[in-house]
Amino acid sequence: MSVNMVTYTFGGKNGPRHVLHESSDMVVVRTRNSRNLKSAVISVKGKKALKEMEVVMEFPEADITVFKTRDSVKNRVVSRNKARSALKMEPELRFVGKVLVEADGKTLVLYTENIFIKFHDNINTDVCEKILAQNELKIKQKPDYAKNAFFVSAPENTGLRIFEIAESLLGMKEVELCHPELIRKRGYKNIHPKQWHLKTTTVNDVKVNAGVKADLAHKLALGNNIIIALIDDGFEIDHPEFNQPGKVAHARDISLNNNDPRPKTSYNNHGTACAGVAVAAGIIASGVAPGAILMPVRLSSNLGSISEANAFMWAADHGADIISCSWGPEDGDWSDPEDPVHTTLTDLPDSTRLAMDYAISNGRNGKGCVITFAAGNGNEDCRFDGYASYEKVIAVAACNDRGRRSVYSDYGNSVWCSFPSSDFGYPPFNHPDPLTSGIYTTDRLGKAGYNEKGDYTDEFGGTSSSCPGVAGTAALILSANTNLTWLQVRQIIKETCDRIDPAGGKYNSKGHSIFYGYGRVNAEKAVKRALEQITKRHTRKTNQLFNQSTIQP
Repeated sequence: MSVNMVTYTFGGKNGPRHVLHESSDMVVVRTRNSRNLKSAVISVKGKKALKEMEVVMEFPEADITVFKTRDSVKNRVVSRNKARSALKMEPELRFVGKVLVEADGKTLVLYTENIFIKFHDNINTDVCEKILAQNELKIKQKPDYAKNAFFVSAPENTGLRIFEIAESLLGMKEVELCHPELIRKRGYKNIHPKQWHLKTTTVNDVKVNAGVKADLAHKLALGNNIIIALIDDGFEIDHPEFNQPGKVAHARDISLNNNDPRPKTSYNNHGTACAGVAVAAGIIASGVAPGAILMPVRLSSNLGSISEANAFMWAADHGADIISCSWGPEDGDWSDPEDPVHTTLTDLPDSTRLAMDYAISNGRNGKGCVITFAAGNGNEDCRFDGYASYEKVIAVAACNDRGRRSVYSDYGNSVWCSFPSSDFGYPPFNHPDPLTSGIYTTDRLGKAGYNEKGDYTDEFGGTSSSCPGVAGTAALILSANTNLTWLQVRQIIKETCDRIDPAGGKYNSKGHSIFYGYGRVNAEKAVKRALEQITKRHTRKTNQLFNQSTIQP
């Protein structure tokens, strides 16, 4: 077998044989005991080696990182080999190996020093275990889904010989199936190339790096089993992004008092787009939380109606974890500083406030529903908006594809955070044109909706789009750690935001900006912080048990 090529077989002796090729400029590293890679590499040579490499892929669940020699390095093969030699001397690195790729030269395939093997059903278990022992293979698991199946490990530093061992075992008459454990990047829910708000991407030949790193957050959490209630004007629940098993729960039209939340008029387009930003399944476009469940609550009544309060009650009583509201008082003209609507106060009705308090106090079995509100699109202080400025909600402002404030976005002390959305160029304010047309999300089917030519639109925007983006982020946080209260979720968002536009943001001594709140949401950091709190909680409980224990004489 060539050192530059390995083979493996799926499907038994008569199954197809697959070929993998060795990458000449990549190396894979696995740390011990879930160590952070930076703290695991301690030698001068090891640190120097990493400086010539860049991360191309991570598998955090397995403590694995794949590095590639930087393009600026002259002899990348030599650099890769030096890096392997240096990193192999690091005591906290469990494995430093070569990287394999498919024939396309791009698709990475990682191998471990583990093998899956299944003997024929009629082989005695003692014989199976004897063969494994003779080949120095240690049994790690005996899967229940098949008879005489074993998951075994070879000695450390077996390396690429694991392929030879597996192929040799497969040739034995007692063996039915055998192959190395191979790891490929999981096909997470799709993020459309136009969804710049979720990941770094290229739109119209321009690189846009102003997203919330949702693609990285999806490696850790997808929002599974978390329910987001969107209160809006109607929802195209027959859209492919929502018409999935278990995707929609407890749908309701509060205004008409029935269970059909679908749009009822030609202008009921808003809710479908908002829902896509939060929870689209990733068939073509992804929500921030593609695994979350949509609770569509149609509300066609005007601001302050009793139906408005009933909508919050319905959501809380039917299991909503998060409630997203991309609506509020009428906005002033964002381009006219003298518009009197800017300073017209619209207070929060007691009926709605009490219903919101009910959701916050009683939702999620007392942990409280997280409520997000759009800050508004009038380029005005949201303190005049009693809904978005209510102290118990998360008011969301809009930032653009350049990492700056969207020209229309409301501002003020009540703004908690910002989330990427559309923008407009406006010379009188010296505000440049955006790089993109807006947010790519779901639209009503057919000719209805914002885009007459398709079922998706790339021109959605406003703080209406930002609000469900934060609701989706909250869903990722809660799916990572269901024990969090609504206050803890809000605090995590605060602590993990990226402080964008430091020069123009006017951040105060507490890290708050009237334009961005505590910054632009960073979904990856937020999910990691939620997971860290699980570890801290377990440690705290362990310490409490230890302190409470007594030693008997």
